[in-house]
Amino acid sequence: MQSQSVTECVTDGMPPDFLDDEAVAAWTASGAPLVDLLRQAHTPGRLTGFRRGGRASLLVTEARHVHQVLGLGGERYVKRSHRARPLLGDGMITATGEAWRSQRKLLQPMFTGRAIQRWERHIAEAAAGVVGRWSERARRGEPTDIAEDVQFFTVDTIWRSLTDRPLDRETYVDLAAVQDVVAALPAEVGGASTLPPETEAALAALDERMYRALADARARHPADGAASSVLDRLLDAAGTDPAYTDRLIRDELVTLLVAGYESSARTLTWAFVLLDAHPEVMERAAGDAGAVEAVLSETLRLYPTGWLLPRHSAADETLDGWAIPAGTDLLVCPYLTHRDPEVWPEPEVFDPGRFPARSPLPPGAYLPFGMGPRACLGTRFAMREMEVLLGALLARFEVETTEPVGEPVFGINLRPAGPLRARVRERA
Repeated sequence: MQSQSVTECVTDGMPPDFLDDEAVAAWTASGAPLVDLLRQAHTPGRLTGFRRGGRASLLVTEARHVHQVLGLGGERYVKRSHRARPLLGDGMITATGEAWRSQRKLLQPMFTGRAIQRWERHIAEAAAGVVGRWSERARRGEPTDIAEDVQFFTVDTIWRSLTDRPLDRETYVDLAAVQDVVAALPAEVGGASTLPPETEAALAALDERMYRALADARARHPADGAASSVLDRLLDAAGTDPAYTDRLIRDELVTLLVAGYESSARTLTWAFVLLDAHPEVMERAAGDAGAVEAVLSETLRLYPTGWLLPRHSAADETLDGWAIPAGTDLLVCPYLTHRDPEVWPEPEVFDPGRFPARSPLPPGAYLPFGMGPRACLGTRFAMREMEVLLGALLARFEVETTEPVGEPVFGINLRPAGPLRARVRERA
């Protein structure tokens, strides 16, 4: 770290910790993932500045700084652009300003704690499907791929909620291709924007599936406006708001699909990875709803799928007394924030006993679903579907992986590489 280089990196007044040009150049030349650079730059409790590709950047990991950027500064530190725009279009995650406020206002009532009760039937039916498949595989002594099983479950759950229709295998193939599109997206703003031809083809198949679902829903849409699905709600909005074109409805559906299955499927996969390494925790969680919730909370601490939340300072700002010049990129990193030893003793250790927290955590210390005005709309939905499936599987089956899981992949989300094959046995 060279404090003198700060003025060369950004401007006078920036925080004194600065990753020098030599270190950034070495990282760039190595082709290493962005997380390696952020680990190198990270100093607990401090802000760190550096320049990437001619742009000033600031790594934000300390809880109070995170709170200032995402919580208190939610309207000042904005998204410069969005890495997932090729996939999500103008859906709620990528929208900004008044368009975002209008879209969130429409959808938020469908994902409150009380409103989620309407989706309980969908969650239960999708979970029963996985339990049935595991029972059959246990009976036959066949292995299963946990990553694939939980992905089918989360896609099934969100598809039922979006359309009020169960998921068939052909539809699943088209929808699950979203993971290939997501994997091809850059980890950070400013990364490569062109998609490989096979990814473009998967995106085209997804679009066709969404427009087909829209046409089907329109054909059976109740004349009295009695919405029974998210898609019905969007069609109602289209009747009064010209902004809700078929294209925007498609964008909202894909946004909710990605938000509704990607993070939940990855979290459930990580949970089984961790439980396999800690069989005593797996046994304690069998049949104990509180322990299941704690397992998921600790999994999200160690492996937040939204591991990097880029923001942009559109105007001159200050953060904790330091000047933040207009044009600075702020990289909020929950992955590192969740490993702050001042907040989380032995931060690398998997310990569900941390939850529920015995005393209130500092604002900004735990944000697996983001925080502030742009926090994930479906947090309650995601937690509920994960609790239902993980609880049902642990209560009924003993699980043992048969192959080591791949290394973490730090792309636009944080996921384990490859499948997670396991043997499952009915509990006695």
